[in-house]
Amino acid sequence: MSRSLFAALADALAATEIEQKLALTAGIAADWQAGRLDWRDQPGVALHCGLPARPELVSPRRVPKRNPKSPEGRARLVHAIVHIEFTAINLALDHAARFPGMPAQYYADWIGVAAEEAYHFTILRQRLQALGHDYGDFPAHAGLWAMAEKTAGDVLARMALVPRLLEARGLDATPPIQQKLAECGDEESARLLDIILRDEIGHVGLGDQWFRQLCADRQLEPESTYRRLLDDYEAPWPQAPMNEAARLAAGFSTGELAELVAARA
Repeated sequence: MSRSLFAALADALAATEIEQKLALTAGIAADWQAGRLDWRDQPGVALHCGLPARPELVSPRRVPKRNPKSPEGRARLVHAIVHIEFTAINLALDHAARFPGMPAQYYADWIGVAAEEAYHFTILRQRLQALGHDYGDFPAHAGLWAMAEKTAGDVLARMALVPRLLEARGLDATPPIQQKLAECGDEESARLLDIILRDEIGHVGLGDQWFRQLCADRQLEPESTYRRLLDDYEAPWPQAPMNEAARLAAGFSTGELAELVAARA
């Protein structure tokens, strides 16, 4: 007997307990693989993003600076990445739950991403615990989720401005963070970020693929449409220096990267 995919996704998204959200996400991935979830029904399922009681969410300006040269600074830095990965679980669940009527592969892709983000969260949380802290010990901000809310009405804008914009910024930020951690002697944290970077190239790549497919369906030129959406949604433009190798691997073109840099010059 099959269950509604959208009801299952809504339950996982709404979960407020960390372990429950992880378990429900894993269950969706397993049920999808086993063919136990019906993606063809399109019920009016209300969606709500459940969050644990901690961490305290504050504006980005109120998040203290994270100097990795001190033990607490390194813990704060790792905590920030753990929070990004927790948010990324919710984002992937919401990508799938928010937009009925897409092809089956769309749901397969984002269910797979949600499971990978749950793995990332788990291994980085274990590293944070090894540093003497846990998720929730420090404040965090909700910048990623704010863009998810702004793009809730259009899957094209969602693919453009969450995976292809905000998550792609992680491709740029990760190597410098790894270098800082390695310089402070925290090779283990830096090595874990190799896993994150590898997988995130794939996640951004899925956003790129679906963005381009949706543009084709609507007879839109993708790269100019992307720049228009940045302006329409008042989104933060990509900033140099970019991780060009990672972005190219994720589907950006050399010409587009040059256009994005030139437009902000």
